[in-house]
Amino acid sequence: MAVQLDGVVDQTAPRTGKGGAPPTRRGGGSRRAARGAPYLLLPALLATAVLLGWPMVRNLLLSFQNLNMKELIQHLADWRGIGNYQEILGSEQFWRVTLRTLVFTAVNVVLIMVLGVLIGLLLARLGTKMRLTLSLALVLAWVMPVIAATTVFQWLFDSRYGVVNWLLDKLGGHSMAHYDWVGSQLSTFFVITVLIVWQSLPFVALNLYAATTTIPKELYEAARMDGAGTWKVFTSVTFPFLKPFFLATTFLEIIWVFKAFPQIFAINEGGPDRLTETLPVYAFTEGVGNLHFGMGAAISLLTIVVLLVMTAYYLRLTVKQEQQEENEL
Repeated sequence: MAVQLDGVVDQTAPRTGKGGAPPTRRGGGSRRAARGAPYLLLPALLATAVLLGWPMVRNLLLSFQNLNMKELIQHLADWRGIGNYQEILGSEQFWRVTLRTLVFTAVNVVLIMVLGVLIGLLLARLGTKMRLTLSLALVLAWVMPVIAATTVFQWLFDSRYGVVNWLLDKLGGHSMAHYDWVGSQLSTFFVITVLIVWQSLPFVALNLYAATTTIPKELYEAARMDGAGTWKVFTSVTFPFLKPFFLATTFLEIIWVFKAFPQIFAINEGGPDRLTETLPVYAFTEGVGNLHFGMGAAISLLTIVVLLVMTAYYLRLTVKQEQQEENEL
């Protein structure tokens, strides 16, 4: 406690807390917790390094080898250097598959985001009972295992016993009675797209609905008082407020669709005539199917490179958006 002597405050006097006890230092516990945080992360970092880091290193080493069944049985290491990468990058098949993967990803992500946003906005407008019913249906579709859902869709679009062909036949499309949905490239992609969009919609719709609950209602009331319609309210209130959500969700969906493997492989194994292969299926087919394990490893690493490029582009957009918001403020 400071002592005043002849109008001068003595700042050297010891300060005491309640009852004469030394004052409590605030923030000491939080500083100690912050210093200990890195040590708490060590188990997670070690697990990540073991479960992800080592397989990546092993895959990188395989990509520089000519590893076929003979070398695998005899435990030989036939190093090719960058020969696998030169062969892949010089192949027209790789570039066709890459373009096909990008187009396939773009179409699916657009459909997922548009339909997911519409369903999310619908959830925000429905009553409690209808919202719970629709949410339950979305959750059931979301938690269904991928292979189980793919098997269901195989039966739905089966050429002889499928419900889809039966309904189309009853509706007058007699030419669709025994239509082979996996007999051509476009029809196979149609089935796969319906499956992937159906599996992805719950994530977008439920998250969008949860995000809309954080928007102040005063903003909607002010927009309606200004005479804004439904579309104007969405573009001037909902979308600007949820723009970070749209960017993050779109990015996650791009990654999820881009690396989709079980749906495409289980439907028709990339057929017919390998016309529906995407990069993950192409890597598996070349590596495991054709027993060119080094080639498959190289393709998988090139797939990761493509994803890293898209990730860098997304981070650039995010940083740019944050800078624009800071400038506006």
